Amino acid sequence: MIVDTHIHLDDARYRDDFDAVIARAKEAGVGRFIIPGADPETLPRAIALAEQYEEIYFAVGVHPYDATRYDRRVLDQYISHEKCVAVGECGLDYYRLPEDEGEIEIEKLLQRQVFIDQIALAKEHDKPLIVHIRDASRDSQEILEQYASSVGGVLHCYNADHTLLALAERNFYFGIGGVLTFKNAKKLVEVYPRIPTEKLLIETDGPYLTPHPHRGERNEPAYCVLVAEKMAELSQVRIEEIMQATTDNCHKLFCL
Repeated sequence: MIVDTHIHLDDARYRDDFDAVIARAKEAGVGRFIIPGADPETLPRAIALAEQYEEIYFAVGVHPYDATRYDRRVLDQYISHEKCVAVGECGLDYYRLPEDEGEIEIEKLLQRQVFIDQIALAKEHDKPLIVHIRDASRDSQEILEQYASSVGGVLHCYNADHTLLALAERNFYFGIGGVLTFKNAKKLVEVYPRIPTEKLLIETDGPYLTPHPHRGERNEPAYCVLVAEKMAELSQVRIEEIMQATTDNCHKLFCL
């Protein structure tokens, strides 16, 4: 079965029909789920779900948007939990920066410091990374090449050009989500065939980035199949081969 390697099941938008969401996913062929750590306030919810549902795992981390709230002590409390499989989502996001040039540099510096500290945490506990990169490819690549080759991880929601593909040689995988199905996804469609099959993972990033033809709706794990179908089309293989390869890759990276 497919593993949704990046799904925010701790988000409030799943609370009212959570069991139905899981049931639809399983019916569609999606059998395991990894909740990334993004907001420290929702981490207890993610852990509670992982403890309640055998098929749910979680990661500890702080999204770059929340860098000002980063506290290593919070992550230290939970990283040794038996259902914790990674550190992240951590990384760099330069899409929403302050307008003042001085404040921009302060924000970038803080994000880099928090990112590097989470990499150090992953090294200490031998966990892979779940990496968020937006409008910050060069800085992210430099940091990952310098600090993170020994732990590796996944470049979540991959939608960059070919330059970051070099990280495949440094134990990094590439999370493919609903963006691949978008009509304006020309860049990703062109880059996708250059990603080694043994480095592909499937994700939804639900409730965000819902794939075609459900754009505008809440995303959910069952829609992984739509991503797999598009991947199979571009790879010119049967969908079963994509499902098997990405599941094997997930088990290898996250040691499920």
